[in-house]
Amino acid sequence: MFRRKHSCLQLPTRRLVLGERTLVMGVLNITPDSFSDGGVYRDPEAAVAHALELERAGADILDLGGESTRPAAAPVSAREELSRILPVLETLRGKLRIPVSVDTQKAEVAEAALAAGAEIVNDISALRSDPRLAEAARRARAPVILMHMRGTPRTMQRGPFARNVIRDVMAGLRAALARAKHAGLAKSQVLVDPGIGFGKSHEQNFEILARLPEFARLGCPIVIGTSRKAFLGEALARPGEPPLPPGERLLGTAATVTAAILGGAHIVRVHDVAEIARVVRVADAIVHPQGVASRRKPR
Repeated sequence: MFRRKHSCLQLPTRRLVLGERTLVMGVLNITPDSFSDGGVYRDPEAAVAHALELERAGADILDLGGESTRPAAAPVSAREELSRILPVLETLRGKLRIPVSVDTQKAEVAEAALAAGAEIVNDISALRSDPRLAEAARRARAPVILMHMRGTPRTMQRGPFARNVIRDVMAGLRAALARAKHAGLAKSQVLVDPGIGFGKSHEQNFEILARLPEFARLGCPIVIGTSRKAFLGEALARPGEPPLPPGERLLGTAATVTAAILGGAHIVRVHDVAEIARVVRVADAIVHPQGVASRRKPR
């Protein structure tokens, strides 16, 4: 078991303590085509209600996205992305007590979302798609999550996959950190995500989880997102049977979240917040058997 480092992440209006306990990031996709819940929360009222439900269920952060990043997904314009997320952000302002992360690759979207109340930027392209995004985050004093991805959502699962996935992800994240530094982002404001499912084979996803402590060498807090992903559907299926659909992958999510926490993850990004929040409490009790109860967030 790996003991993760403790640190403080400075947001525009508050600080997040990382490492004392695992933070749960609840996913809210306002898209018609996300792999797990596309179309469910496109109506702003439904999205707002679900955001508040995720907070009540135990989310520490809400991750709001207006563009699908599932395999083979086509990109959307910044205007379309903003039309999906801004009404939700504006309605949630003053109602939601937890910070909001905006899941976007576009500087224009990040800037508008941060002005509307978001406090973290989650960029799956790690500043490759739009280098100006770093400047938008720097001006707003918002942390940035840099994720590793081979190619783009449209091409990432076509292969060929890396021969050495750990070396490939490490090199990609080091390059991302160099881009962030060049843009003036303080390293204390950067988190890294090895990008489970983004341009990796199913076996490579498990290898990343098994070797997660190696990513601590990058010196940044680690974010992990395994929730409902395809490699879990395959692993959960009985031999000779088809992969389980996204809605039946909760147990696989729970297992990989536990593995990630024991491997040093600081934040886990999930859809099933109520269930995984309980899993996180148990995994944290393994990491900190003498004191996790005293650090539980009051409800």
